Amino acid sequence: MFTESESNFKNLDELSIAELVAGINQEDQSIATSVEKAMPEITALVEACYSKMQHGGRLFYLGAGTSGRLGVVDASECPPTYGVAFDRVIGIMAGGDGAIRKAVEFAEDDEQQGIKDLMQFNVSPKDFVVGITASGRTPYVLSALQACKEMGILTGGIACNDNSSLKKVADYTVEVVTGPEFVTGSTRMKAGTATKMVLNMITTSVMIKLGHVKGNKMVDMQLTNLKLIDRGTKMVMEETGLDYETSKMVLLKEGSVRNAIEKIQGW
Repeated sequence: MFTESESNFKNLDELSIAELVAGINQEDQSIATSVEKAMPEITALVEACYSKMQHGGRLFYLGAGTSGRLGVVDASECPPTYGVAFDRVIGIMAGGDGAIRKAVEFAEDDEQQGIKDLMQFNVSPKDFVVGITASGRTPYVLSALQACKEMGILTGGIACNDNSSLKKVADYTVEVVTGPEFVTGSTRMKAGTATKMVLNMITTSVMIKLGHVKGNKMVDMQLTNLKLIDRGTKMVMEETGLDYETSKMVLLKEGSVRNAIEKIQGW
């Protein structure tokens, strides 16, 4: 597997901090190119996901370790960014929520737990399940996707090796070949960054197509802090031509940029 192959750099413990930083940056520069090569597969996966979600289905991310954490992060950012319900995009990781902060030994090797975790949310053929595994072979993920296939649930997969075992079980597989890590086998680095980029593409594209962005603005974002209230106020001002204070007053009363604009345009 490329993700487990020997680093291109030797004797890391003998390098200066400047040399370490430069080496990591050098390796990172290949990531966007690797993702670009997988664009057709990413597009197909996003289209399949959107097809399910536009009819009320949910998106599930399933992973272990860094892959699981990245899925949880991407899922948790959808409600505040796009104003969707917390059960529209759900991140599940091996070992449960406690594993987000502290690794759970052998959780990724459990072939039964993945589908059990999904069934806690009553996963069904209306939904779309994406397994995330840098190696492309994590038992927790692969067995869950196989179970989903047997239940008629459409699945996707993200891996950072080619010709992975994931490709044999997922309906839509994205393989971003990131190559050796700076620290041999540390897939939280290049593989993790590539995975985050793909996840960004999935949820951002789907949420835009679902109507949660107007122009290039997050019109359904939650107003959870002063920065976002200020941003939302300026969005309302730009769309309606009203002054700052009036726009802010209407925004806070209506609860979202979309609702505020619709209210003002209805005056």
